[in-house]
Amino acid sequence: MPQIPTADLLAAAVAGGTGVGAFNVVHLETAEALVAAAEETGRPVVLQLSQNCVTYHGSLDPLALACLELAHASRADVAVHLDHAEDEDLARTAIDLGFGSVMFDGSTLEYAQNVAATARVVTYAHAAGVAVEAELGRVGGKDGAHAPGVRTDPDEAAAFVADTGVDSLAVAVGSSHAMTERTAALDLDLVAALRAGLDVPLVLHGSSGVPDDVLASAIRAGMTKINVSTQLNKHFTAAVRGYLAEHPDVVDSRKYVRAGRDAVTAEAARLLRLFAGA
Repeated sequence: MPQIPTADLLAAAVAGGTGVGAFNVVHLETAEALVAAAEETGRPVVLQLSQNCVTYHGSLDPLALACLELAHASRADVAVHLDHAEDEDLARTAIDLGFGSVMFDGSTLEYAQNVAATARVVTYAHAAGVAVEAELGRVGGKDGAHAPGVRTDPDEAAAFVADTGVDSLAVAVGSSHAMTERTAALDLDLVAALRAGLDVPLVLHGSSGVPDDVLASAIRAGMTKINVSTQLNKHFTAAVRGYLAEHPDVVDSRKYVRAGRDAVTAEAARLLRLFAGA
């Protein structure tokens, strides 16, 4: 079926009180695994390509076009999204390629600069019928809005949404990027306050560090788009290591990469069911 607009997936999830899994693509095998998980569970999925991923591959087009084709060919509802773009030109390129949504990350900028840059991306995206996610925390830092201790202020968030016209907002409520242990504690009261004060879906970044029960509680409190990357990378890498340990003479990379791909499918399917309340 055709790629599904990200905004449609989020609107349906808000109406149903569920979460949408938004999983980062690192290479083609990741994307294949995520689509397989969506088809296995009958749940929608968002394939995300980050600016870091684009830098690793050298350009956006090859992997992006592969993800768009996988979405088109899948019997599941699949959206394609640009994640953490700090480069306005990259965001515009993704929009022109046909992405269903882009995230412009101006969270390390001063507030006024963040508003101005995000509004420019929104104007360009909305002219093409593409949704925009943005990120807002009270201070900057290495992880922007998801540096330890950062929290999003509800009043500032409402003003930011009004001033930029964004379609969804990543908020800082206690998670942090690249956590390998699932020990993060979320401020669920703040999630509820943000949900009550905003008319756009909320996005949780850094979800790999959040335990299952807390993720489920966050969705009930009002989180909608749940971003996961490191947790899936952990499963991929562990499966590859395990395969190579059991088959030390293997030289065909497809064999151990397949093990990693299968592991990502299994974990992504489990998370999709969790986010749906199953």
